Amino acid sequence: MVNETSDRRRLTPKGERVRARIVEAAADLIHERGVAGTTLEDVKMAAEVSGSQLYHYFPDKNDLVQAVIDYQANAIVSRQRRVLGSVKGLEAWRKMVITSARRTQARGGCQLGSLGGQLAESDPEARALIAAGFERWSTAIGEELKLLNAEGKLAPGIDPDDLATTLLATLEGGLLLAQVQRSTQPFEAAINTLLALAVPT
Repeated sequence: MVNETSDRRRLTPKGERVRARIVEAAADLIHERGVAGTTLEDVKMAAEVSGSQLYHYFPDKNDLVQAVIDYQANAIVSRQRRVLGSVKGLEAWRKMVITSARRTQARGGCQLGSLGGQLAESDPEARALIAAGFERWSTAIGEELKLLNAEGKLAPGIDPDDLATTLLATLEGGLLLAQVQRSTQPFEAAINTLLALAVPT
């Protein structure tokens, strides 16, 4: 990853835009079709770039997949921090994740979690990147929960970091159920029940 960072420092603004377009197109395709079902040719066409442009930024598919993992993790954590840092905090977060699941009927599952399911056992480097993304996500949730705990709003005896992990695990499991059942009801029930127990009003 150090080499990638060094390479990116040398990109022109135009180069950054082209690279970002490639990664965004790849992220959309991979979420829709899976890693195995997405070819570099598919990405080239979706991003509207030439083969030489694609291979300039991503010599092989593994490099592109790693960039997609970083992209998805960064996007998720950015959204989480923005919503959790709002005035309504955790309630705004609850509404956001439920609205998102309803909008798509959880098709494709979680953008980061689905990558874990596809790559964790076959690609150790990808697994480590995904694990780091989940750690950042859990930390973002935990920061809000620590504030609630300091205000005495969490149920007695609950550790904010443990609750953040539990919320994330509940979200991932709920999205999987919603994906296969084509119904967000299990997801909504899981999130609402856990928050009602952990953050009683």
